[in-house]
Amino acid sequence: MAILFVLLALAVLAVLAGANWYLWRRLFRDTTRASGWVRRGGAVLLAGGWVLAIAALVAERSGAPFWLQKVLAWPGFLWLALSIYLLLAVVAGELVRPLLRRWLEHRDRRSAAPAGSTETAGGTGEAGSTVPADAPVTADAAAETAAPRPHPVPAGGGTPAAGGADEAVGAPEAPERSDRPAAPSRRLFVSRVIGGAAAVAAVGTVGYGTYGVLNGPTVKRVTVPLAKLPRAAHGYRIAVVSDIHLSPVLGRGFAQKVVDTINGTQPDLIAVVGDLVDGSVKDLGPAAAPLAGLEARDGAYFVTGNHEYFSGAEQWVEEVRRLGLLPLENARTELPWFDVAGVNDIAGEDDGQGPDFAKALGDRDTARACVLLAHQPVQIHDAVEHGVDLQLSGHTHGGQLWPGNFIAAGANPTVAGLERYGDTQLYVSRGAGAWGPPTRVGAESDITVIRLASRQA
Repeated sequence: MAILFVLLALAVLAVLAGANWYLWRRLFRDTTRASGWVRRGGAVLLAGGWVLAIAALVAERSGAPFWLQKVLAWPGFLWLALSIYLLLAVVAGELVRPLLRRWLEHRDRRSAAPAGSTETAGGTGEAGSTVPADAPVTADAAAETAAPRPHPVPAGGGTPAAGGADEAVGAPEAPERSDRPAAPSRRLFVSRVIGGAAAVAAVGTVGYGTYGVLNGPTVKRVTVPLAKLPRAAHGYRIAVVSDIHLSPVLGRGFAQKVVDTINGTQPDLIAVVGDLVDGSVKDLGPAAAPLAGLEARDGAYFVTGNHEYFSGAEQWVEEVRRLGLLPLENARTELPWFDVAGVNDIAGEDDGQGPDFAKALGDRDTARACVLLAHQPVQIHDAVEHGVDLQLSGHTHGGQLWPGNFIAAGANPTVAGLERYGDTQLYVSRGAGAWGPPTRVGAESDITVIRLASRQA
C-alpha cells in the first residue's frame, strides 16, 4: 500500500511538472526571441505560485497561526484556480494556432504578389518565389523581394552626373539606416497573440468566478411533492444551505451575507447540511457568530460535513449549539407534520462518530413523511433502505470549477439538483461558499428554498 501511494504521488508530481513546463514554454519561451528576464521571471512565477498554493493548504490543515493562513490563502488558493484556466486556455489555443498561421500566410502572399500576377498553389507568385514559415508578419520584406532592383553600373563605366557628382547615373542609392526593431516572425507573433489571449481569458474567468462567490449566494426555489405530507403542511418552506466553508478567505462578512439571504426567504425551517468551516473554533468562531441571527419558525438544524472532522467536529457541534442551531447527531425530531432527521458525515467513521441510520430512523413511524439531512449524496442508498422521503445534501459544490463537475459526477450519484431514487427523492445543493479558491466557474453558489407540496392538497 505504501509503495502504491508513493507511485501515485510521483505520478501526480510528474503530471504537475509536465503541465507547468508546457505552460512556461507556451507563455514565456515561445513568446520571446531569446533567453532573458521574461523567461526567468515566468519560471519564478509558475514555481512561486505552486509554492504558495501548497503552503496555503499545509497551513490550513496543520493549524498554523491564523495570520499566516490569511497571508497565504488568497494568493495560494487563487493560483490554484488561475493555473487550471491558464492550462485550459493554452490547450484551447492549440486549435487556433494553425488557423491563425494559415491566415497570416495567405495575407502575406497576397500582399507580396505583384499586380496582375496569379498565385499558384503552395504560395508561389509570378516569379516563383515563396513565403517562408518564419517570414515577418509585415509584408515589407516580401514586397522588397518582389520589386525589381536597378542594375549597378560597372566601376569606371558610368557617366558622371551634371555638376561633377561622383555618383554614376542610375546607380542605386545607399539604403537609409533604420533604428526600428525587426518585425517578429510569424511564429513568434502567433505565439504572442495566443499566449496573451490565454492569459486574459484565464484572469477574466477567475476574476468573474471570484466576484460571484464574494458577492454571496443566489436563491433557488424548488417544489418537492411528498406523498405522505399532510394537507396542512402544503407549502412548507425549508431553506437548505451547505458548504459555507468559512475560512481565512471567507470570514464574518461572508457569513453575514449568507444569514441575511436565508432570513430574506422567510423559511419555516433552516437546514445547514455540513461543511460549515475550514478551521478551528478558536480561529473561526468570530466568523461564525452571525449564524446566531438565523430566523425560522421551527428552528435551524445542523449536521456535520467531512470538513468539520478536519476542524474539530465536537467543538464545532457545541459551538453551533451555543449559536442557537440544533445539531442532529444521528438523531431525529418530530414536527407536527413530518419528521426531521440527521446523520453524521462518513468522515466521522475514523473517529467512531460516523453515520448511524438505525439510531436516527430505526424506531420512527413510517406512515409519517421524513426529511433527512445528510452531507454527502452517496448516503442516499442508506436513506432509501430506511424509507426516507427526501434527503437534503451538499458536498459536491456542483463541481465548483468547470470541468470539475465531470469529476464530481464520477464520485456522487447526483451532482446538483433534484433526482428520485426509488421512493426517495434527493436534493443536492451546490453550496453557498467555496473550498480552496474562493472561485466558482459553471457552478453558481446557491441557497435553496425547498417548498414541500402535499399530494392531498
